[in-house]
Amino acid sequence: MAGTILTVVVLVLIVAGAAWLIRQRAAARERELEDAKSEARRWVERLGGQVLNLVGTNEAAKQALADAAERYTAAGSQMEQARSTTQTRQVTETAYEGLYYVRAARTAMDLDPGPELPPLPGQQRAGAVTEERDVELEGHSYSASPAPSERNRHYYPGGDVAGRPVPRGWYSEPWWRPALVAGAWGIGSALLFSAMFSGMAGVAYADGFSDGAGYDDAQGDVGGDDGGGIDGGDPGGGDFGGFDGGGDFGGGGFGDF
Repeated sequence: MAGTILTVVVLVLIVAGAAWLIRQRAAARERELEDAKSEARRWVERLGGQVLNLVGTNEAAKQALADAAERYTAAGSQMEQARSTTQTRQVTETAYEGLYYVRAARTAMDLDPGPELPPLPGQQRAGAVTEERDVELEGHSYSASPAPSERNRHYYPGGDVAGRPVPRGWYSEPWWRPALVAGAWGIGSALLFSAMFSGMAGVAYADGFSDGAGYDDAQGDVGGDDGGGIDGGDPGGGDFGGFDGGGDFGGGGFGDF
């Protein structure tokens, strides 16, 4: 009898201990999520303040601020949908990216860019445009520059886009945006990367396209007709006409990034 009572007591203690451990872990996850949300809100609010208070004085600054506003809208939408720390951290990264566009706009207006920001995923590996570069591919002209100009008014902060590193810099058009939205590059994109960045110091493609790609071509070039203007050999004809502040990030879903 005593042995039975002892067994029951031990079982009750085990069940109680397991229940306590489960509650503690759930509480810890909830605290972690709330901390992540608090951090995300701080960065989103910081981005919103910049977007609402800055007015572009030239085309490059206006475009950069339009891109920053897109990220602000996307971050707000993502915040409403966030149910995990991973999703919440993605909100923070979206806000970071928006603030990089703000820094670019301030630089374009000869203002103090403000404090340094945390790095974006893949940003360091992608490198930065270090020289003026003009290329022509299939009858269409592209250019890149380390500084904004009337022609090069589309900024990208640098990072991985659909598995490929796109260097930080100013471009004549946002040729990376179809891959950013669709998650895959077009068939002709390797030609553009090689023409634009091969031999340029400071970028992932300095020694050729294959050194910078860093992903399985079978998942990118071979499968991805994304309609973005550099697949299938027809970069011209106005394929990029909708990129000037077109609001691709307005939906803000987690699948868009």
